[in-house]
Amino acid sequence: MSIVSLTTDFGLKDYFVAAIKAELYVEIADVNIIDITHQVSPFNHTEAAYILKNACKAFPKGSIHIIGVDSEFSPENSHIVMLLDGHYFIGANNGVLSLIKEDRIPDQIVEINIHNNITSSFPVLDVFIKVAGHISRKGNLAVIGKPINSIKEVTDVRPVINSAENQILGSVIYIDNFGNVITNITKKIFKEYQKGRSFVISARHEKFDVIYNSYTEAINFNIPKENRDEDGKKIALFNAAGHLELSIYKSNPHTIGSANSLFGLEFRDTITIKFY
Repeated sequence: MSIVSLTTDFGLKDYFVAAIKAELYVEIADVNIIDITHQVSPFNHTEAAYILKNACKAFPKGSIHIIGVDSEFSPENSHIVMLLDGHYFIGANNGVLSLIKEDRIPDQIVEINIHNNITSSFPVLDVFIKVAGHISRKGNLAVIGKPINSIKEVTDVRPVINSAENQILGSVIYIDNFGNVITNITKKIFKEYQKGRSFVISARHEKFDVIYNSYTEAINFNIPKENRDEDGKKIALFNAAGHLELSIYKSNPHTIGSANSLFGLEFRDTITIKFY
């Protein structure tokens, strides 16, 4: 059985996702299709990479991951397959895969070259599925593409460390379903530069000087519930993906608000950590 995951910005209103799944069943006899998300913000490379990078960790080796975000084929947006840690990633060479691999070295990368045999305005349906079928049948990647040594790198989403190494300048890379704000500052980077020093996190008008490892760690359960500083408490924590996250305890974007709405933070907004 082949496992194929789908990560797209297609939404669920149109026919695109249904057509992709139907064609996968035609192409691969015994396939298990897993939707990671179809709600990536249109053409948002950073958001797609953050979601897929963290979801694919739970998949078994040999899984095939199709990425339908900014996938239109052009001379400046070729299609590639990347084999990394036993996982196959099929998508456009637009920077998403560089954000997924980070500093790791892929086992193999090929630039897909089967387009001359396919007339397509919907490459996820007409090209990526053919490639996924070839991989599922243990086909050699050299048959569907030419080997390449590098892919388009996206560097402007990485945190910046100042020359004195007492400040990290990061940014918002994702806002989740609860309105929590996720940054590109990882626990690894934070620990590397903190060196035991105190710190303050600045995000617009909000300040944080404590980072928790979970939401419950931020609540003192020894205090009676009616006396706790709980509802609406602002929290900075390292989330399950190891990224610095700013949140409101048990927030609801549709009622009491969230870090996104209450802090006024949006995609790409600046987050600063100052050590002293």
